[in-house]
Formats: sequence, structure tokens, C-alpha cells
Amino acid sequence: MSRIGKAPINIPAGVTITVSDANLVTVNGPKGQLTQDVDTDIKITQEDGILTVERPSEQKRHKALHGLYRSLINNMVVGVTEGYKSQQELVGVGYRATNVGNTLDLVLGYSHHFVFELPKEINVTTTSEKGKNPVVILESIDKQLLGQVAAKIRSLRAPEPYKGKGIKFVGEVLRRKAGKSAAKK
Repeated sequence: MSRIGKAPINIPAGVTITVSDANLVTVNGPKGQLTQDVDTDIKITQEDGILTVERPSEQKRHKALHGLYRSLINNMVVGVTEGYKSQQELVGVGYRATNVGNTLDLVLGYSHHFVFELPKEINVTTTSEKGKNPVVILESIDKQLLGQVAAKIRSLRAPEPYKGKGIKFVGEVLRRKAGKSAAKK
């Protein structure tokens, strides 16, 4: 049995979960509402503030879906109660980040700016302190969407291994390479 799939999901106070006939799970909480389609084979039961996800058989497909849907529903519950946050640091001379509302403007050493219109579900803030690298902070209740947008921003200038220039997550450790050796005589 899947260790992740068989773990129950505790439903905190203020969160309501409804499962429709078509296996559409809707999670309402203090920060918003999220929905997720669930495969019709997977059974979801809710009683006494605990939600459990069950599979009908030991087929490989059912085993895979069991843990997947349990994780997705748990991520939705955490999202509507606490939310998710991603911080990215711009490392490089002249790299800048500014935002106006949900529009993010990045200067990454190219001849042009990158201007992003972020989805309305994501809140963005940028900080630029003297002597420190600019930081882009993304916040959302949807973990999947937040990760996808953060990955797209990072892909514009992924960190390179020699000087470490590029967009990296705060706290991320990069493997650095030594570079060229001095010429031998």
C-alpha cells in the first residue's frame, strides 16, 4: 500500500471539502477556493474532520493515482489555509526586478527587458536593497501554478556553474566548477 496514499488528511477548522458526483473535489478555506478533478476509480471519504483516499485494487495504475490524488488534495488544503511562497534571487551585475501590480519587469543582461503578466492567482513583490541581490517573491494558494510560474521565470536565465550568475531560488546551493587552470611552463 502507498505510504503517502494511505495517510489521512486532517481538515483544519474553517476548511470545507465537497466531493461532487463526477469526482470533482472543491476545497474552500480562509484564503480562497481550489478545485481538482479526481479519477472516477479513486474513492474519497470524509468523516469526523478526516479525509481518506482509497483505491479499488492493487493495479499499478491505481497505486500511482492513489498517492498522487492524496498529495494534490493535501496541497489544496494547505494552500487555502497557509498559502505557498517562492523566493527567487537575481545574481548578476545590473540584474533588476520591478513590479507594478501583477506585471513583473526583469532586466537580466540581455538587450531587452522581460515583461510578465502573471496570473491573477499569484501575488508578486520585488525587493531591491543596496548591496544585496534583487529578490522576486511569489505567493499563491495554488502550489502547482506557483511552481510552474517560478520555473518559467528561472528558465529565462538559469544559474551558470562558473560564477553562479542567473536566477536562483533563495537558499538553493549551486554546484560550482573550478574553471581554467593556470598555464603550465
